[in-house]
Amino acid sequence: MVVLTVFLLLVVLMVIGVPLIFAMGIASAIYLLAADISLSVMTQRMTSAVDSFVILAIPLFFLAGELLNACKLTDRIIAMSRALVGHIHGGLAQVNIFASMIFAGMSGSATADTAALGSVLIPSMKKEGYPAPFSAAVTVSSAMIGPIIPPSIGMVIYGAVADVSIGRLLLAGIVPGVTIGLILMAYTYFYARSRNFPRYPRATRRQASQAVYRGGAATLMPLIIVLGIISGAFTPTEAAGAAVLYAVVLGTVVYRNVSFGTLWSVFVHVALSSARILAFITVAATFSWIMVREQVPQLIAASLSTVTDNPLLILVLIVIFLLGIGLFLVASSAEIVLAPILVPVVMQFGIDPVHFGVLMVFALIVGGGTPPVGVLLFIAQDIAKIPFSALVRAMVPFYVPLFVALAVIMLFPDLSLWIPNQVFGPASGP
Repeated sequence: MVVLTVFLLLVVLMVIGVPLIFAMGIASAIYLLAADISLSVMTQRMTSAVDSFVILAIPLFFLAGELLNACKLTDRIIAMSRALVGHIHGGLAQVNIFASMIFAGMSGSATADTAALGSVLIPSMKKEGYPAPFSAAVTVSSAMIGPIIPPSIGMVIYGAVADVSIGRLLLAGIVPGVTIGLILMAYTYFYARSRNFPRYPRATRRQASQAVYRGGAATLMPLIIVLGIISGAFTPTEAAGAAVLYAVVLGTVVYRNVSFGTLWSVFVHVALSSARILAFITVAATFSWIMVREQVPQLIAASLSTVTDNPLLILVLIVIFLLGIGLFLVASSAEIVLAPILVPVVMQFGIDPVHFGVLMVFALIVGGGTPPVGVLLFIAQDIAKIPFSALVRAMVPFYVPLFVALAVIMLFPDLSLWIPNQVFGPASGP
């Protein structure tokens, strides 16, 4: 009854328009008062949640991505992608997806991917005769790769709040991220071929090598992160710091297109973005502690076990739940609230928390491309200058390859676990 009351209070506060961070804080405080627990517990939980070296990776990865964006690498990435895949049926749509796979290794964010690449590629696709809704839909779909391929802000948040190895999570996203991109490219190939969309002539070897040389700097940041973690030279947080240093040198010494004024504006933007997420983590820490104290994970596991004890079916049920949650909550917010509750549940059924982390991040980010709270949709709609309903209709066919990708990642856990297991060895059992 106590847990149910807390959840009902949380829902009521959200329905009347109270922001989720304040709704959770109020519900948590009322629980502590009702349970005759000192409110100092809340302050202790809030401070300890962010008093962590691992948490530093969040603002550092944000900063590295924003600095690389400031280096104006977008045009170079698009030119490289065009030289490599522009000749495939779908042309610029294939370039859009391939460029998103590369850009994911810079930003780690779906919203950054949609805004940066969409602002260039959607107008270009419209100019080349692609329907505006299709152009926006392929941009939104491909942007969902952003939080999967390292550096992934979503993976860092999940690892930090659920106490799962961030190094394993970052490596776990590589193969699934590429898999999502290839499935989207295959779907786009057949879709574009059936509608006779334009494509570019195949680039010569010299043109391709020149394009790779000009855009290659964009691919080095994920390599720095991945190779640094694999070699043991960096912890994930140190890898984030190295990525920041690389981005600063690239912008101020190599390209010389990042001024002091630009650096300042980037620092301010990153500080505000990071503060919002870190503040959310502090409040969610108390809420998660309450859920654990009231044995909510055990209750959920017991309820699921009455339905089935098959780990795959359990995973399917939880992923369907996450897809539903993603319709109404921003992915990062949902991760912070739900990961500490659901990770103990899946571990009771023998599901690897790293594999589950990849699934959770991807399932929730799909919500970012789904109404009513589809942040990615609103960004792409604004760039494409089309009605929201037209974009939603264009997105419907793209949910097919996205759900296929989600099913493939779910059915084949080795896609997520092979690289981490090769580097760190098999994880110990739950």
